[in-house]
Parts: sequence; C-alpha cells; structure tokens
Amino acid sequence: MRIARACAEMGITSVAIYADADRNALHVKKADEAYSLGPDTVAGYLNAHRIVNLAVATSCDAIHPGYGFLSENPLLAEACAKRGIKFIGPCAKVIRSMGDKTQARKSMVAAGVPVTPGSEGNLADLDEAITLAKKIGYPVMLKATSGGGGRGIRRCDNETELNRNYDRVISEAVKAFGSAEVFMEKCVVNPRHIEVQILADSHGNAIHLYERDCSIQRRHQKLIEIAPSPQLNDEQRDHIGNLAVLAAKQVNYENAGTVEFLLDENDDFYFMEMNTRLQVEHTISEQITGVDIVQEQIRIASGLKLRYTQDQIQRRGFAMEFRINAEDPQNDFLPSFGRITRYFAPGGPGVRTDSAIYTGYDIPPYYDSMCAKLIVWALEWDDLLNRAERALNDIGVYGIKTTIPYQLAIVRSAEFQNAKFDTSFVESHPELVNYSVRRSPQHEAAIIAAAVAAHLGL
Repeated sequence: MRIARACAEMGITSVAIYADADRNALHVKKADEAYSLGPDTVAGYLNAHRIVNLAVATSCDAIHPGYGFLSENPLLAEACAKRGIKFIGPCAKVIRSMGDKTQARKSMVAAGVPVTPGSEGNLADLDEAITLAKKIGYPVMLKATSGGGGRGIRRCDNETELNRNYDRVISEAVKAFGSAEVFMEKCVVNPRHIEVQILADSHGNAIHLYERDCSIQRRHQKLIEIAPSPQLNDEQRDHIGNLAVLAAKQVNYENAGTVEFLLDENDDFYFMEMNTRLQVEHTISEQITGVDIVQEQIRIASGLKLRYTQDQIQRRGFAMEFRINAEDPQNDFLPSFGRITRYFAPGGPGVRTDSAIYTGYDIPPYYDSMCAKLIVWALEWDDLLNRAERALNDIGVYGIKTTIPYQLAIVRSAEFQNAKFDTSFVESHPELVNYSVRRSPQHEAAIIAAAVAAHLGL
C-alpha cells in the first residue's frame, strides 16, 4: 500500500503480487494491476525467480522489495540484474556484505565507526566461544551471522548458558537463514536502541534523516518507535548522524538504509547492524523531515541525484509510531488471527494510519502479526504524548485481540512520559501487560451508531 501510494503520486503504474490466500488483501485492490503467485503462501513470496519472471511478463521496469521476505536477500537483487530489471535498493554485493554481520563489523572498524568487543569473524566452535567469552567478559550475545529481525540471538550470562545456547543459536540460524555461522559480541546491558535513516545515491552523495529511538521492544521486536529520540541532545544527534553517513560511504551504499546503534549507560554509541532496506518505522522519519522516503528510493533507483543536501534536511517536532499487532498481550502475546468485524481508523491533526485492514477482512495466519501502523506527530514532546493517547483511544479494531491497550498503557506510564527508558522497559514493567482499555457502554454504542450512519450514508 505504501509503495503503491508513492507510485500513484509519481505517475508510475504499480503491479502487485499475491498468494491466492491474499487475493482479498488491500494492496491487491489498490494497485493498478495485480497477479497471483499461485497457492503457495510464504513460499510464493520467497521465490525470487518466479517473482522476477512475472515482473518481466508484465513489463515492469523495477521491483521494490518492501521490508519483509526477500527485501534483504541478495539473490533477488541478482535475479533482477540478470533480467534487466532495476532492484530498488542497494546492489547484491552490498546486501551480502552488510547482511553478513561479521563482514559488516569489519567494514565499520575500517571506517572508524565504534563496534562492541567481540569475535573478529565467525566462531569456529564452542571452545573458541568459551575462550572469547572469558576474555571479553560476561554477559555476551551469540548472534546468527546472517540474522535479522530479532531472530538467532541469545544472551549468555555465564559459561553454563553459553554451553546450553550455542547449539540452539546454530539451529535457529539454519532454520531461519539457511546458515550455521554465528559470532559473538559483548552484551551491552540495558542499552538504548538508536538507529539512523540514511539516503545515498549513485553519484556519491549520502545524507541522514536524523535518528529514531526503538528502545521499546519485546524479545527484540519493536513495539513503539520515536523520531527524533527524546533521550539525545543535539551534540549526540549530530555525532550519530555523522557516524551513519560515514558507514554508508564506507560500503558505497546506494538507496535507503538504516544504521543501527546501541547507546550504553556511559552514552557511548556502538554499531549494531545495517538494514539494507526500507524499515517499518520509516514513517516517523518522513513525519519530522517532510521527505517521502519511498519516492526518494524510486528516484535513486532511476539514477537521479538526491534532491537534498544535508543542510536542507530540517527536523520539525516529534513523531511516534505504534506497531498495531494482532496479538493478545494478556495471553503471552498469542497471535490473534481471524476476521475483523469492525475497523475505525483514527484521524485529526498530526495522525497518520498505514494499514492493510478493513471491516470484514480476514487476517491470515501465515505471516507477521502486524496489521496496522499508527503514526502521530506534534511540535512538542508533551503534545505528542497527548495526541498519541487520543489516537490510540480513537482507533477501533474489533473481532481480534490487538496490542493497542498495551501500547496505551506504555504511553501513560511515568517513565515513558519522562523519556526514561531502554530496551529493558517491557521486561521491567510486567504490570502494564494486564492493563486494558475499558470503554463505557455509551462509548461502544456511539461507535456502533457512527458505523451504521456511515454505512447508510447519513
């Protein structure tokens, strides 16, 4: 939906693909053309050659990989190049080098970007892991070299846990990424997760669109993102932005990307990884800068220079994104797939909703549980908090369980409002999970009446 909207504004025809189970999905309805991949669900979206063949058959000039499935898979970029189709992202070589976490670390060291202490390459075996852990000190993190999305990661607080988790991480890495390679890093305890949005063209120009604070996360999965971070001062903001641009130039990066950092208790930044794709939370960078990142991706892929220099990028206000997931927070975040009986999008000043759901839509059980993104913007932090609470109360998703009540509880918590949080926030506030939004019967009746009136055109 996001990509189709950008294409519509640029006068570009959009072609959607879908598995048969998704033929009623909103992107199928809104794209200019749509074609089936067949009965396969996940497997269909992971078949690079089938997708590229379909693009050739429908006379597409380019493929935008989105932010899931093959978006960071160099095989899709290579398949596009072989068939004369432009991949809207970096080249396969860069995707491969930055997707390999050990190679990425080496590139950052060469660029002078700080990295956490750890293995210089992949671990040979458990004995090497134990020896290195003793050297750098516990806790340590075992990570899949080809990992991403919070998978293939295990924290080890002592040698016993390292022994127990080593084979587990390898198993997870093979299942999720098809590679048994793992490496080790010193664990930065309770860091803040800060990432920087960058844009780079094929003419050697690279800029950043400021940072996002992604510290509110559960099991390495982000729940709420904020731009810019309310926890940084201007000096830190300039420093991390410059580091991100330095990292992009080091690897000759092209298109949109995100450089992710950990900020420790001493306010030191450490490179974590680079995402060679559009991020889910790109929306809040757009809100504070006014830059349409997807349109810039398409322009860069077309060989055009960036439309902006760094001094032309001005941030204005704060923005926050809530990942509305079809999950039940009070039941250990169990996925809650099924039919949406009623859906009402919030509105008003400073509110944006990116969603693929509608009343009567059946959320399929095959994919990630995120079903909507609620984005709010305001000039001041306090105003942003008020607007966020209002928008979370406005949105209505019925028939399934969602994370909306939990996110509302987080927004209302004192520590969050005072911008005092890190990646341990969710685990250290278990009481917020049991919070629930209780609307009055009058409120519920008013919502139903409004829906009926809208349906009748009143």
